[in-house]
Amino acid sequence: MYAVVATGGKQYKVAEGDVLRVEKINGEVGSTVAFDKVLLLSDGENVKIGQPEVDGVTVHGQIVDQGKSKKIIVFKYKRRKRYRRKQGHRQPYTAVRIDRIEA
Repeated sequence: MYAVVATGGKQYKVAEGDVLRVEKINGEVGSTVAFDKVLLLSDGENVKIGQPEVDGVTVHGQIVDQGKSKKIIVFKYKRRKRYRRKQGHRQPYTAVRIDRIEA
């Protein structure tokens, strides 16, 4: 059984036991989180596609980690104009382990 959930402006295909890194969700490590924006649900034989969401389906998970991704460098440069700007960025994330999919 798997589902497609939407969170943080992105869509993720999840199954029970998966660990996924999503955009930061407020909460402590060990607390539970529920995704109710389920766009698709499949049990192996039947597929339910929501328009836009599937009613009565919730994906439950547990927060495993709160952290920051690797640093990326944002470098702006204009040749022959003495213009250089260097900036770093680390995007915060939340790692969630999917416990169950309730249909």
